[in-house]
Amino acid sequence: MELKNQHLSIAKLIEENKRKNKLKQGLAEKSVPIFLFLMAVISILTTIGIIATLLFETYTFFKRVDFIHFITSKEWLPFFEADPQFGIMSLISGTLLVALIAVVVAFPIGLATAIYLSEYASERAKRIIKPILEVLAGIPTIVYGFFALTFVTPVLQKVIPDLHFFNALSPGIVIGIMIIPSIASLSEDAMSAVPRSMREGALALGSTKLEVSLKVVLPAALSGIIASFVLGLSRAVGETMIVTIAGGAKPNLTFDPTETIQTMTAYIVQVSLGDAAYGSTIYYSIYAVGMALFIFTLIMNLIAQWISRRFREEY
Repeated sequence: MELKNQHLSIAKLIEENKRKNKLKQGLAEKSVPIFLFLMAVISILTTIGIIATLLFETYTFFKRVDFIHFITSKEWLPFFEADPQFGIMSLISGTLLVALIAVVVAFPIGLATAIYLSEYASERAKRIIKPILEVLAGIPTIVYGFFALTFVTPVLQKVIPDLHFFNALSPGIVIGIMIIPSIASLSEDAMSAVPRSMREGALALGSTKLEVSLKVVLPAALSGIIASFVLGLSRAVGETMIVTIAGGAKPNLTFDPTETIQTMTAYIVQVSLGDAAYGSTIYYSIYAVGMALFIFTLIMNLIAQWISRRFREEY
């Protein structure tokens, strides 16, 4: 009788534990989707808030400054008390010049690195190279900025005597170095996703490894490679500290990389440091410049999505 009672009590404990586990699982099943939904809503509301703030403050700026003058004038002299000029073309030219130099540096090196890692590197080489790339990606941009100012610029001045101390060439090169890991990593992921059967088929037809890499793998992974390029370009356009430290603070409508320039992000930093009073036209100008920068990156992302869909390969 006593053994039977013990057996019943153990059975009750097991049943009670099962009931509690089911209750916990049911609570988790209900609460996790709600939590994830709230996180998604927060991210959406944050995006809406940022865009709404940009739009409202930009509208305030354009009530004081003519829009046509803003997008067509070649002079950006907001701190002139007598006759301030708000022509964003000089800031745009500085931004595009630095981004173009970064692209010229980063795209070939990043793509070549991705091809090597995907098609040629051994497992041991990957274990060595990939951590090094990750270290480059993790270096703070302010460190890159001082590296450009104190090392790259003096070296370039030995080669180009007319190079200004603050210039577009030095930060452009360093930004290119900074975005190499992103381009190489994403491009390598896209190439690694290409089925091995495509490589083996091309090799069976007599293709060399280089021909397989350039004529089979590269076209098949084109959508992912283009996406990595656009992401790198967006980072180059939006980079702040490197151009602020090494590029200078002189808005200059030029495409000469040896000249001192100022980018859109560098101007935002300059005004944000306290050079303008709250509510002044100069203060609101940083929102107008920020909106222009936002439109630039949005257009690039839309183009990247269209190109990715256009060239996407189905395996």
